[in-house]
Amino acid sequence: MSGDAQLMLMIAGMHLLGLVCAAVLILPALRDGPELPPHYPDQGSDGGGGRGPGRPPLPPEPPRGGIPLPDAEQSRIRLRDHRKLSEQLPRPQRRPAREPDRTPVRTG
Repeated sequence: MSGDAQLMLMIAGMHLLGLVCAAVLILPALRDGPELPPHYPDQGSDGGGGRGPGRPPLPPEPPRGGIPLPDAEQSRIRLRDHRKLSEQLPRPQRRPAREPDRTPVRTG
């Protein structure tokens, strides 16, 4: 056989081997049927089976006590209008001016 014929035979053999491997991998997937859930006899007119929906959650407990934070202090200002915070706060008092240190006067 010539070199070209051997090369063609080898390429055809590789393709044939690939097709056989693909068929070996695909056939088990094609043979299995879809997994269906087991069929139970009808247990009533509602469709049967299952536990049904769970119970609804319990309502939250009401808060204990009366007014929250009974010992809280009211704030100095309320931010309920168009004024800025700096406009509502009183201006801080200025510190008193210090007198300059006296320099000693020399006599003599």
